[in-house]
Amino acid sequence: MLSSMERPVMRARPLLAALALALAATLPPGAAAAAPPGAFPERIPLPPGFQPEGIDAGPGTTFYVGSLADGSIYRGDLRTGEGAVLAEGAGAPAVGVLHEAGRDRLWVAGGASGEVRAYDATTGELLALYSFPGAGFLNDVAIADGAVHVTDSVVPQLAVIPLGAGGALPDEDAATTLPLTGDLVYGAGFNANGIVATPEGALVLVQSGTGLLFAVDPATGVATTIDLGGATVVNGDGLELRGRTLFVVQNRLNQVAPVRLAADLRTGTVGPVLTDPDFRVPTTIAFAAGRLWAVNARFGTPPGPDVDYDVVQVALR
Repeated sequence: MLSSMERPVMRARPLLAALALALAATLPPGAAAAAPPGAFPERIPLPPGFQPEGIDAGPGTTFYVGSLADGSIYRGDLRTGEGAVLAEGAGAPAVGVLHEAGRDRLWVAGGASGEVRAYDATTGELLALYSFPGAGFLNDVAIADGAVHVTDSVVPQLAVIPLGAGGALPDEDAATTLPLTGDLVYGAGFNANGIVATPEGALVLVQSGTGLLFAVDPATGVATTIDLGGATVVNGDGLELRGRTLFVVQNRLNQVAPVRLAADLRTGTVGPVLTDPDFRVPTTIAFAAGRLWAVNARFGTPPGPDVDYDVVQVALR
């Protein structure tokens, strides 16, 4: 891992206050009804030995986390800190997790298994399983252009599941792959990792090893570098987009980099990074109740049945 990064800014109050105001300005009308300060826990424990990686927010204060250990899906409440396993392990890891708003479905990338699974987000029922022979490591999930797109961190392609009319789940044989071309060149190690869809229907992904961001056309797979003015977000993992601000988790650096994207996705400006004393190698983030939440994967800590894991609130005040 590269280590020539700037020193993180540790809870600088003027900076975080400005970021909080900028973030609040991107919220839709009526979404700012956050609870009073102190009403949400700073840290939410997960089951011992869970080995989390992906997190996403659901309705209200619900959140979902997937397990690398066995593919279990945990559902919790950000206000109370309570929760339970929603879906038992499927035998394959759960890496990226996406809640599909409006259809109450969870999409889960299966890492080296080459699988993508769809669950009922209320009951935990497995709705569909899609296999991608030849996939390297299916990592993160976004929905754009009427299809589910999943990054492959080893093979230069996206796994694609085209949705039917009204978002209907297709047959398994409808799953396909889309080669990634253009400016994105794969190298050794992890490449395409976190991915998000923009309101305009484009995709934005991060290449972990180089720290570069790319805008991707979901119809063609052509990737265009987003010019960050010489800056990088190396070790980039999970992404969260709020308005024009893209939050990039830099896992082993224990920080989150906010990137202000231009409307045309040609350029971006990396702001001072956010960090938190509760970070223990965060991998992905979710936005809910006016707050950012990160899940600690604790990479580098040997896994075991008694190892503790958690979701932590990232202060924006």
